[in-house]
Amino acid sequence: MVVSYTQEHVYRHPWHRVTAAAWRKFTDPAARDEPLSHILDVETLSRRVDPRAGRLDAVRVIAGRPPPLPFLIRGIVASAGAGDVVLCVERTSVDAAARAMAVVYRNATFRRLVDVEERCSYAPHPDRPDEWTLFTQETSIRCAPLAAVSGTVAGMVERRCAESFVRNAAKGAEVVERICEGLALADRGPDAGLSPAEVETEQ
Repeated sequence: MVVSYTQEHVYRHPWHRVTAAAWRKFTDPAARDEPLSHILDVETLSRRVDPRAGRLDAVRVIAGRPPPLPFLIRGIVASAGAGDVVLCVERTSVDAAARAMAVVYRNATFRRLVDVEERCSYAPHPDRPDEWTLFTQETSIRCAPLAAVSGTVAGMVERRCAESFVRNAAKGAEVVERICEGLALADRGPDAGLSPAEVETEQ
């Protein structure tokens, strides 16, 4: 069984501002307290910048707290080797010239129990490309074939993970909106209002 869903969100900010905010959302100090208090740490594993082409390719690992699970499956989770920290690998590709940003997330822990893939894109809104940004998120959640996991329990795990991802997606959008507002109000300084590729190029 696979749970899949797609969400869209329209940011009433231009693409360069939204992508700069999205790049910073997990490291924003205010977001670490609330609403992204489940994020514990973010580390960059690799980064490649092409200043002339305005391209950025980066891989980061994100450590966070696992979602709350029903009591009946906590023992199964423990036997699958999952602890108190969930690791997620984030792969980001930015093409500033084309105004395209794609982000793929995959869980690195819990893999014996559940496999989650999240694909996100940031593109100029078709109706107001210079003013608004369309964010699209596609998520698929598949419970791994463990002998200890019945179909009912597998479905419970998938639904609980899906509910958690929907809540966290809303929290992430809230943080990006707040950072965008800050960038819009701030005077243009180092890194202000730049896309992730431009931020990396200037560093």
